[in-house]
Amino acid sequence: MRRKKVSALLSIMFLTFTTLTGAILLPFAIIKQPFKDWLIVFLVSVIGNSTIDRYLVTQGYLKYTIRPLREKVKIHLPFDYIHYPLMLLYYNQWTLNSKPAGIIFKMFPFVIPQVVMETIAERKTDLITWRKGWTWYHSFISLVLKLLICRGIISLVRIINNDTLSVKDTPFKSDN
Repeated sequence: MRRKKVSALLSIMFLTFTTLTGAILLPFAIIKQPFKDWLIVFLVSVIGNSTIDRYLVTQGYLKYTIRPLREKVKIHLPFDYIHYPLMLLYYNQWTLNSKPAGIIFKMFPFVIPQVVMETIAERKTDLITWRKGWTWYHSFISLVLKLLICRGIISLVRIINNDTLSVKDTPFKSDN
């Protein structure tokens, strides 16, 4: 038996608050040196996540009852264009100078809260519905893979660009 879900109004208020917060933080995450790297990360995350999300929704694994532009798109625009890109930008900035072990371990402070929030949203709201056997660990694995793939893409861009960075020191500088 499912627990009682919160009202649609509270769900919309939560979605609005998190989306506005993310939209305010997003420019601060992109407008940093090296700007082109963060712009590439943002674009890769938007394109990749919206494509994967569209596929999962079309195949019936995910459903978003409450979402902006409901009649026009089936994906979750705030997550695909704000929340996930923001998470990926901060993850890439934090792991900019990290070694492989640091890249792996530093993803968990991003992935675990996201999966917990998604699980709560699935159980308590109509923001997301998991279907066809989709569970929290599918979300966990998909987020881990997407973070690593996008991190790999930006690393590849740097290798092609002769490993040049506009800035070697970042606020998230680490030896890992």
